[in-house]
Amino acid sequence: MRRRARGAAPVAAGVLAAALLLAGCAQPVVPIERLGRKAAEGVRPHLRPLAAPPSRRPLPPVVDHVPTHDRIVFLTYDATGRDPRRTAAPRGLRVPVTRFTPGLRPLAGKPYAAQRAALCARRTRLLRPPRGSYDATTLRAAADCGTTAVVLWRATLTPTGLIYPRGPHHLRPGDIVRLLPETPTARLLDAIHGRNLTAARLEDYL
Repeated sequence: MRRRARGAAPVAAGVLAAALLLAGCAQPVVPIERLGRKAAEGVRPHLRPLAAPPSRRPLPPVVDHVPTHDRIVFLTYDATGRDPRRTAAPRGLRVPVTRFTPGLRPLAGKPYAAQRAALCARRTRLLRPPRGSYDATTLRAAADCGTTAVVLWRATLTPTGLIYPRGPHHLRPGDIVRLLPETPTARLLDAIHGRNLTAARLEDYL
């Protein structure tokens, strides 16, 4: 029994020495307060921007046609740029024309805060998004800025005539028509009268 006790002593001493050696090689733990600014930034969690809050107001409808039994159409014009020829409605039209100032840069794809800032700066009840481009965030921001309808178009009057991107290739009651600069308004009036239609104020129906 005594021989075993004597033999165990060197083993225990060796284990203790190894433990002390490992403890001496270990790196001390440095509190985050003692780290430099760059090192501290490396351990901070990545914070993502908050998503757009849900709008408490109903989203505005997107329209290119207004349901009505009246034989009317709605003429609209986009005033864009600083060129006076592009900011004034076509001359020679003695009928109601709704003038929009949609801007030049599309809103779709931008964050909620950016879209809301752009739309609330206008504070318009009827909104025409730039180039007709919009997304769900646009509708949410428009609702928060007091917009009641997002107005697109079913037909476009170009120098070569009316273009219909979808639907019947003729004017129908309630259609919204977009006029481009330097377009042949006489041809438009002929198309309107040929369908036994007349132009009305869009603001009176939306």
